[in-house]
Amino acid sequence: MTISFEGQVAVVTGAGTGLGRIYATMLAERGASVVINDLGVSVQGEGRSSVSAEAVAAAITRAGGKAVANADDVADPAGAARIVEAALGAFGRIDILINNAGNLRMAPFADMPQADIDAQIAVHLHGTLYCTRAALPHMKGQGYGRVIFTSSPSGLYGLATQSPYGTAKSGVVGLMNCLVKEHKDDGIAINTISPSANTRMSVGLVRPSVERYLKAEHIAPPVLWMASRDCNVSGVTISAGAGYYTRLEMYRSDGVQFDPEQDITPEMFAGRYAEIADMSTAQPFRGNMDAIEGKLKAMGKL
Repeated sequence: MTISFEGQVAVVTGAGTGLGRIYATMLAERGASVVINDLGVSVQGEGRSSVSAEAVAAAITRAGGKAVANADDVADPAGAARIVEAALGAFGRIDILINNAGNLRMAPFADMPQADIDAQIAVHLHGTLYCTRAALPHMKGQGYGRVIFTSSPSGLYGLATQSPYGTAKSGVVGLMNCLVKEHKDDGIAINTISPSANTRMSVGLVRPSVERYLKAEHIAPPVLWMASRDCNVSGVTISAGAGYYTRLEMYRSDGVQFDPEQDITPEMFAGRYAEIADMSTAQPFRGNMDAIEGKLKAMGKL
């Protein structure tokens, strides 16, 4: 099996450097027409230039591929709409959206300036939401689409001094979970990547023992698969780094069902907390209602 993107159109945000540039280049090498979106800002989100996006688009074109540059801001709803319009205007459609743009500003939560909090939520969470919202109607209309979100270890289990960043990265997983249900019959697959790689944003953050193995190129294989026609899953989060790939899930304990027709006290909860929190028989979490209904049926309440 060879994964091909011939005849498809992809938008990659934050594609002027790092992971985004790798995704965009590999998509183009495999036949996709690509919109290279990038603000050309620093890791902290400062400054603005179209140079990096234009350089990547030019390199793809020189190599025989098809690409256009775009320097709109994902965190602006109108900018996000223009990014999608760039794909439609240049290539007539949009099949793939990779939400990759980001910045990172680190500080203890209590000391982080409000502007830094807002900037990280804006690009990671709002940017993902706005770009996806702009793209989905076109994908739904053509009965096909692939959308990829970018999470992070910060958002999935937490890292100190990255609270706003982690908040946004957790939020995109919640967004994915909701949109998967909303578009389950529309031919649109929506998945998430959680990358660990050496990029501008990882300087000083990775463990020295594994740093030399954390090649950014190793993140691309699952991303390109999730962006392809061959992808047959939706609502999946993949962690990737140093050639190691794993699926991440949220799980629930079997729990304790008290009689809902009786008073339940904090002391009752505390007395059975160890049983409530026992994960030895954990199951994938798919929402509360099915589990509640099952427990009530077992009690003879339903």
